[in-house]
Amino acid sequence: MSDTVAYKILTGEQLERLLSDRVFTGAPVDLADGYIHMSTADQAQETLDKHFAGQTGLAIAVVDLGVLGDAVKWEVSRGGALFPHIYADLPLSAVLAHGPVVRGDDGKLILPPA
Repeated sequence: MSDTVAYKILTGEQLERLLSDRVFTGAPVDLADGYIHMSTADQAQETLDKHFAGQTGLAIAVVDLGVLGDAVKWEVSRGGALFPHIYADLPLSAVLAHGPVVRGDDGKLILPPA
């Protein structure tokens, strides 16, 4: 597991807001929990399937956690796994790449290259 790159699944509207405002302050669940939920490459598929089932027009952002420094905390979450959480706004400058959520023929999430 790389501890320097994580992924944020966004609605199309959330991605547009990130690009226009140059910062993402969080989805409703992020705001309620007090941090921005992120996933590692190994966790992104389950996050997509569990929390975004049936939704269309989704995007995914590749985030350089190293840029965010101490704002990133690795905390136990689903199934006892460590997940990266961002205790700050997510600046566009930390986003290495973004694109639409794409699934392969097998239904698996294809992560955008960083």
